[in-house]
Amino acid sequence: MRLLRRFIKYAILLLFVAVLAVFLLLWGSLAQLEGAQTAGVTKTVLVERDALGTATVLASNRRDLAYGLGFVHAQERYFQMDLLRRAGAGELAELFGKLALPLDRRHRQHRFRSRATAAVAALPAEQRALLDAYRDGVNHGLGALAVRPWEYLLLRREPRAWSSEDSVLAIYAMFFDLNGDGANVRELNLARLKQQVPDPVFRFLVQPGSSWDAPLRGEAMPPVPPPDAGVFDLARAGLPADYPRYATLAPEDDGRRPGSNNFAVGGALTQNGAAIVADDMHLNLRVPNIWFRARLRYPDPADPTRMIDLNGLTLPGAPALLAGSNGHIAWGYTNSYGDWLDWVRVERDPADETRYRTPEGWEKIVRHAEVIEVGGEPHETLLVDETRWGPITAHDVDGTPLALAWTAHRPRSINLNLLQLETATTVQQALALAPTIGMPVQNFVVGDREGHIGWTLTGNAMPRRAGYDASLPADWSRDGVGWQGWVEPAEFPRLLDPDGARLWSANARTVDGDWLALQGDGGYDLGARQQQIRDGLRARERFAPEDLLAIQLDDRSLFLQRWQQLLAATLADTTDAGLADARRLSAGWSGRAATDAADYSLVREFRRRTIAAALAPFSALVRAKYGDFEMPSAQGYEAAVWVLVQQRPAHLLDPKYKNWDELLIAAAGEAQKEMASATWGERNKASVRHPLSRALPGFVARFLDMPADPLAGDHNMPRVQRLDFGASERFAISPGFEAQSYLNMPGGQSGHPLSPFHGAGHTDWVDGVPTPLLPGVAIHRFQLEPRNESRN
Repeated sequence: MRLLRRFIKYAILLLFVAVLAVFLLLWGSLAQLEGAQTAGVTKTVLVERDALGTATVLASNRRDLAYGLGFVHAQERYFQMDLLRRAGAGELAELFGKLALPLDRRHRQHRFRSRATAAVAALPAEQRALLDAYRDGVNHGLGALAVRPWEYLLLRREPRAWSSEDSVLAIYAMFFDLNGDGANVRELNLARLKQQVPDPVFRFLVQPGSSWDAPLRGEAMPPVPPPDAGVFDLARAGLPADYPRYATLAPEDDGRRPGSNNFAVGGALTQNGAAIVADDMHLNLRVPNIWFRARLRYPDPADPTRMIDLNGLTLPGAPALLAGSNGHIAWGYTNSYGDWLDWVRVERDPADETRYRTPEGWEKIVRHAEVIEVGGEPHETLLVDETRWGPITAHDVDGTPLALAWTAHRPRSINLNLLQLETATTVQQALALAPTIGMPVQNFVVGDREGHIGWTLTGNAMPRRAGYDASLPADWSRDGVGWQGWVEPAEFPRLLDPDGARLWSANARTVDGDWLALQGDGGYDLGARQQQIRDGLRARERFAPEDLLAIQLDDRSLFLQRWQQLLAATLADTTDAGLADARRLSAGWSGRAATDAADYSLVREFRRRTIAAALAPFSALVRAKYGDFEMPSAQGYEAAVWVLVQQRPAHLLDPKYKNWDELLIAAAGEAQKEMASATWGERNKASVRHPLSRALPGFVARFLDMPADPLAGDHNMPRVQRLDFGASERFAISPGFEAQSYLNMPGGQSGHPLSPFHGAGHTDWVDGVPTPLLPGVAIHRFQLEPRNESRN
């Protein structure tokens, strides 16, 4: 017994020592919030933090500000910055081993690290100097931690120093996020679908728009009518003997579409005469959040007596304010979903496979050997064949190699012109600047303190197309076919102070005619969300920031109302006792994606099942030849399938069903089985997690992740919200009146479980409570002091 007691005592002591050691290691990787350090700055840089961890960085010049911001980003977010650059470069396997190899292989074929090196070398000297200052601040901040960030302790890896090229890779990572991972799968599947069905069927299924369209310029597009039985009949289409009951839909058509809401009202409609700009960017949610709240202050180079005062969102990895306000203008974005990727058919020389045809004759394919480091395993070499148009990454329906032409590959797509928004004072200046900014092409909405509002597109790489259908692979080896230069900034679509003093965008089509021809169609979202925002803006004549928050939090499902009516009518026509629950739930329609709404869950699933069932035979015709085919994103196929369930053409009905009523009843039954009377809140619980928490025991992961709160909202309504996807921020800013503005953010400022800023502000985001934009009272102060040589 004495030995047993002694053993237990020592075991407890060892456990205590182990826990203490882990605690001290974690404590050592916390950001420094107080005190001072010498640094490579010319004058003192002051860093203050409030209770949310909002960092206020005050510097005497823009270079020192970049250094200070880099220091703060590294201390709070280095692991997240590392993931971002590695995602952009295709270097995640070095950290995570073979698990990350598939993603690295896809991303490495774009050779973005090499392109980043070239991009940095091509930057103007002033922009390059700011990147270098940010790099130095990042590496100082990382080195100043007593212990490396805790994630590296868990992975048993050492963090690699930051480079200026890594900041460019962070921008390339956003290209991946916003341009379909650079895979252009949609256009591959469009080509496959077009090959396997007659053209009238293709045009009917892939509708260019719907009655839900709410563009800034133009009208809703009328539906393309279905083909008649003499053109196409599913019963005689040669369907395979056995195929799934439901089509495989693209993730974008099932609520996984990276995008945003961005809208504004002019000063004629506000209480203070200034514009109000609202923005909520929809992305994957995690701990910590992708954005970092900051206030950045430095003297205006043109007038040192005036301070540049920036408030809003920064991206750890970049030295700029991405979205927010400078006191004169406020701005935000939504993904444009224009067409920024094209497939080019590559004709190889039959006599020499290393050559391919161009308009000037045969040209050599350049082969690159990309070495992928794999943590704990031998490295892997990936061979990438590059043409003048881009890397060969796929094959056409006839086996012809396809090169990917992507604006992200072009040197002009990268610059730091975003920094010039910091000193813009009018909407007109911002609209002129936006088309020169090196970033993914985005809808850009801006307002100023004088009450003006405007819309245009960002992105310095809008191709001028000629001679081909941009939605399908094309032969660019002919003269005059392909990208024939670039659209000049002055030619970009642009709206200033529109009638009604309202602007809106939500990833759907925003324009028509010649402007739409410039943008193309990269898979626009259904216009239901955009229309609901537009109508919400038109419903009021006076606005304060909280009125725009009400629109952002609008979880009314106006879009599903007609589907609820269809479900109720379907159930009324059947006496099937097995559908009693569905009949009960559909009888009363709450009309909201509220956490306590069971009827919403049912109607939502009924629509999804109906669409997938209606498309199943068309999908089967293509999957018989291409096993990995999924229906290409086409605004959820809402327009086409709604026509089908209204007109009920027998020749376009899946032969597995006797009639359309049988298909609808089956969809209702599957929806009832899937939902099992669950409320939407039970189906839509937050899963906002740290990237490493899944590898940890549950009781540990709970300290890293946000609570699994029931969440209101869904796609196809302004309050876009799924488990781990939704508004990565929400703000409404009245420039010049920042004290009346708000900024919500999920996940908190810090991913460190011991940080006071871990999860800070998340509850406000869940509850829709506006968090003030401006920082609160400073509770921590830290200084970067110049070294003697830096002063000189």
